[in-house]
Amino acid sequence: MKAFLLAAGVGSRISREVSKPKSLLDIGNGTPLIRHTVSLLQQYDIEVSIIVGYNKALFYEALEGMNVTFYDNPFYRVSNSIASLWFAKDALISDDDYLFANADVFFEKDILEKLLHAKEDITMLADYRKIEEGDYFFHCENGLVTKYGKDLDVSERTCEYVGIAKVGKRYINHFREVMIAMVDQEDYKTWWETVLYSHCEEFPIHTLDVAPYFWSEIDYIEDYERIVAYVKANKSY
Repeated sequence: MKAFLLAAGVGSRISREVSKPKSLLDIGNGTPLIRHTVSLLQQYDIEVSIIVGYNKALFYEALEGMNVTFYDNPFYRVSNSIASLWFAKDALISDDDYLFANADVFFEKDILEKLLHAKEDITMLADYRKIEEGDYFFHCENGLVTKYGKDLDVSERTCEYVGIAKVGKRYINHFREVMIAMVDQEDYKTWWETVLYSHCEEFPIHTLDVAPYFWSEIDYIEDYERIVAYVKANKSY
């Protein structure tokens, strides 16, 4: 399997309180989040690539000595994650399955193992415990995504999207073609996941519930503090 970690963004919501990219924050044991994630993925022989942009030199420093491939989105201030992944488009070939993840997400090893065992062509991690508060939500029917959005009404929410997805090798060529077409049409300010949402009726998006395990995406300082508290309470980290 190959993994692409998306780390080009500025992280504007937390930037007033921290002076570095979110995924470079110390998770509480002296290790930056991005280095922890790369190490975890490599334990499972996953080939890791990082797409950087904002403060990219800090990522090179944080990951020094690790076997990773870097891609650069120089237009990170005027684009979104679909553009970041576009810069790695030539690496998206149908020789393997792919894991795509926002680099500011901390997740337990058990979550990764569950995702690696998923057999569907498209699987997105979701938390069925969380519908009241969160960043991005799904409405699902029989485990399949039918509606999605940041502003999805609470009455329609089934779960919160975790920020990590697995895309199988049978689907990756089509995924790549759709992504390129969207960017060619100047739709480069959307998320990479929009590629999946754009034809979820034809290519179903399966969800995998992460309960009962711990995860947190860093959007606000409270999210980061929750990760630090978790790591400090678990000696395995």
